[in-house]
Amino acid sequence: MSESATMLRRQPDPVKTLSRFLILPVENQVRELDSKLFFACVAAQRGFSSMIGSRGEVDFRLGQIPRGIYIAKSMTPRSKKVFRILQLLGHELVGWDEEAVNTFALPEVYYSRRLSARTLRAVQHLFAWGEADAELFRNYPDYPGTPIHITGNPRGDLLRPELRPFYAAKADRCRRKHGDFVLINTNFSHVNAYYPVLNLLVPGKGKGLAKIGRAAIGMSREYAEGRAAHKHRVFAAFQKLVPFLHDAFPNLTVVIRPHPIENPTVYHALAERYPRVHVEKDSDNPIPWLIAARALVHCSCTTGVESWLTVTPTIAYRPDPSTRYEEPLPNALSHSCFELDQVAETLDRILNDKLGRLEGETQHRLIAHHLEGLSGPLASERIVTVLERIIDAGGDRPAPTRRERLEGRARGVRRRAWKFLKSQLKGSKNRPEFQRYRYPGLEPDDLAERIAHFQQILGHEQPIRVTRMADHVYRLDP
Repeated sequence: MSESATMLRRQPDPVKTLSRFLILPVENQVRELDSKLFFACVAAQRGFSSMIGSRGEVDFRLGQIPRGIYIAKSMTPRSKKVFRILQLLGHELVGWDEEAVNTFALPEVYYSRRLSARTLRAVQHLFAWGEADAELFRNYPDYPGTPIHITGNPRGDLLRPELRPFYAAKADRCRRKHGDFVLINTNFSHVNAYYPVLNLLVPGKGKGLAKIGRAAIGMSREYAEGRAAHKHRVFAAFQKLVPFLHDAFPNLTVVIRPHPIENPTVYHALAERYPRVHVEKDSDNPIPWLIAARALVHCSCTTGVESWLTVTPTIAYRPDPSTRYEEPLPNALSHSCFELDQVAETLDRILNDKLGRLEGETQHRLIAHHLEGLSGPLASERIVTVLERIIDAGGDRPAPTRRERLEGRARGVRRRAWKFLKSQLKGSKNRPEFQRYRYPGLEPDDLAERIAHFQQILGHEQPIRVTRMADHVYRLDP
């Protein structure tokens, strides 16, 4: 037998062998793509290939790829069907909660919305942003004992000083475009969603009670109604804040960046009325905008955490303070203001370099408790080290039988057909225009440019090959 024939026979069976292949689904491009692309670059240096792209498109292709490791972005009850497909196909399933760094004030609300006993049992390893995140997992009433690794998160990597040069050119473009500007990041997707059915409450017919919307899944009606009322009050106050800042600071531009799944119509209306108000709804991460801004104004928004790490002075405008409905961490890292005049006074001090970020023992202790991996090895490197141990051990899940793989593929086909039917319904989050809104996608050249920039910053010389697998889905190979 020839040497080439012998080598061919020795190739591992892709069904029986767990490959160094990562599956990286991305739901919201603005929030997740850069960090997962960076993570894929770090993993490539350790011999991992990756499939990365829009979560829906990635999940439709689970039966067409080698057995690998799927990194889930959440463990909500809605994930149970795709998790079962992953199990049948033999993929390893690990995950982190993309939103765990900024959780609900009440743990019971977080648990009912973000976790379920069934999905947690399916996950073989959990990666925590920090000790606070790990405590949430461990204290979950139905926690099945899944191993928890406190590694930090790739999104935290991009906020480290040595990674910020990745955004330097984009931050310069923001400054050239808008000059001195205050950034307002909104967080009203629960009352101003792209589709009304995605809100906490949906108006009922006639004088009937409002219906529970998708944002209220896992909440009691009492909590959903109270949270909706709170969010509406803050939303209305922010609509008054914008013209107030426009008039109070004539040399300052006001830039609004809506939440990734908000309806931006109300903000565009403000921009039409006030010449120095601009709405920026692009596909880029908020980090360059935070670096470029003179200050950030938010209320309970994750960008309040990110801005603290970029040393951007930050104001939490809290016209309706609440220990029940406000997310605590970003407000605790910001200068809290409860009236418009307080916002103006605080912003004036920031603009005159008399006030920086809120900094003290409390803030540093909070960051240390919530975010691991801000120094020393990158969070991405720590995660890859755990994944290597999983690969070396052959995985925690046995290789699937032929019958299981056939069932997994059949379930995948049925799920795709069902998603297509749902995409035809008015107001469905599966509609193509909504999917494009939260995941507009990148062209191969743009993707390759970002990868090359990450490689340069990391000092990695091994090139990465980028192959388009489908619309908005790419394969990265070292």
